[in-house]
Amino acid sequence: MTWNVLITSSPFADPVVGKGAREILGGAEFSISHSPRYGPLSEAELLPLLDGVDAIYASVDKYSAAVLTSPQAARLKVLSRWGVGCDAIDRETATRLGIVIAYTPGLLNEAVAEYALVLLFAVARRVHTGHVTLREGKWEPAWGQEISGSTLGLVGCGRIGQAVAKRAAAFGMRVIAFDPAPHVEAQKLGVKFVTLDELLAQSDFVSLHAALSPETRGLIGEAQLRRMKKNAHLINTSRGAIVDEAALVRALHEGWIAGAALDAFVTEPLPASHPLVSAPNVLITPHQASFGTETGRRVSEVAARAIADCHAGRRPQWVLNPEVFDSPALRMTLSK
Repeated sequence: MTWNVLITSSPFADPVVGKGAREILGGAEFSISHSPRYGPLSEAELLPLLDGVDAIYASVDKYSAAVLTSPQAARLKVLSRWGVGCDAIDRETATRLGIVIAYTPGLLNEAVAEYALVLLFAVARRVHTGHVTLREGKWEPAWGQEISGSTLGLVGCGRIGQAVAKRAAAFGMRVIAFDPAPHVEAQKLGVKFVTLDELLAQSDFVSLHAALSPETRGLIGEAQLRRMKKNAHLINTSRGAIVDEAALVRALHEGWIAGAALDAFVTEPLPASHPLVSAPNVLITPHQASFGTETGRRVSEVAARAIADCHAGRRPQWVLNPEVFDSPALRMTLSK
């Protein structure tokens, strides 16, 4: 049986990064279609694309209960997420309907950790402002903040946070962390766990590595930004909604903190008119922390393989809702 596969994640189409994924789904058993633009897609953008679709090679699209229960999604069997963040997927509804949610945990750790430190170094040493002023024909060297001997505060210290901690220690940084469930592995790396208030007060750099959840949504708001040092920087390679963006804009304009480097936003793509675009002392990039070529190849292939496995009646390597396989509503057919 041929499955119709909708592609909403752009790496699939990349000539280099998506090559292996295209080969995996290139057989006659799959019919591939691409969304008019790649995601994240809203509910309104998704609905017209879902008729007759069996599987989605998915970006951080909005797979709400309304989308999943729509008549258009009646054939949907598999959501294969390129990446690890699944907060935009209604897991409970997908499971109840028998839809498998595949994802790629652990594969992005090193690439995102590297990028978090790239942003930290760039904003601390004013690389971004030097680039802009020199291109404008000005020779205006800017004084920046040195890294060695500074304190890095990690909000969330799971796999990615620990990868950041390893790298930061090599640069002579003291690393502290806030996490509701402190990890023994992180403590072995020399990370000291503290309260969020202590972390904000002590850190020269605050780097966000928490998953988005009801508990972390808006976690960094006005009160938290005001607790940070005036010479501190905020780094976000996690999820935009962890930060109250309106409060951050005020913090940058009024000098509550020294600056910010952001790779994730509440609304993506970030509108050109968004206040963060013109805010002072901010470095912004288009959610590309995971866009390391080698990592991209691996993640692309795993996301594609999950769809191929489900088509063949096999359980994918990584499934967010494994309980779905025990459900009588399961829409894919498992091999005996």
